[in-house]
Amino acid sequence: SVLFWLAVWEIASRLLGQSLLLASPLTVIKRLAVLAVTTPFWQSILFSLLRIIGGFLCGVLFGTLLAIFAVNHTKFEELIAPLILLIKTIPVASFIILVLIFISSKNLSVMISFLMVLPIVYTNVRNGILETDRNLLEMASVFSLSRFKKFRYIYVPQVFPYFQSACSVCLGLAFKSGIAAEVIGIPTGSIGEQLYNAKIYLNTPDLFAWTLIIVLLSLVLEKLILTFLHICMKQLKQG
Repeated sequence: SVLFWLAVWEIASRLLGQSLLLASPLTVIKRLAVLAVTTPFWQSILFSLLRIIGGFLCGVLFGTLLAIFAVNHTKFEELIAPLILLIKTIPVASFIILVLIFISSKNLSVMISFLMVLPIVYTNVRNGILETDRNLLEMASVFSLSRFKKFRYIYVPQVFPYFQSACSVCLGLAFKSGIAAEVIGIPTGSIGEQLYNAKIYLNTPDLFAWTLIIVLLSLVLEKLILTFLHICMKQLKQG
């Protein structure tokens, strides 16, 4: 399927005959090879990657903790429900402009990634906890299992599919929103700055090359994180 769409891309590029509007796959790969041997290329990747992953991890952590606390405290759940709904419905561009007023563009992608990840993780983990098999919980009460054992052997396996699904969706969203924040904030040395410069100078090969890098980073990190979660789950079951 990948080869098919690459062929479609190549055909469209040749039919259009304007590399300024649509660069061919070969042109983009050549440009990517040129960029890959430069120091600023890797510095930009590291700059954006650390901040987006940082925002993602903070969103996962706080979203999970908020979900656990909300399930155990109904009043708290009612209190934060409008806030979660607000975060989910406000457009990303509005968030970026609003946040940019209060923090520097250098850390903008961290905050935006965090805000995009938080409500999804919160909602999924909360639903997972609420959907936990009540028969298993009753059995745990009958056998007087400790809170730790109930958490480890009942809640974690039951909530894990919801948590895994949230992480899979959120990582791609974190990259999209984080890079969008960088394009608007234009922090020096970021992928967003490179995309902005490519647009300003009508450098289509660079634009496609950096977009390809974003897609590859998102896919690779998603596979790594999901693999890590599977390993953790497997170790937990074996233990």
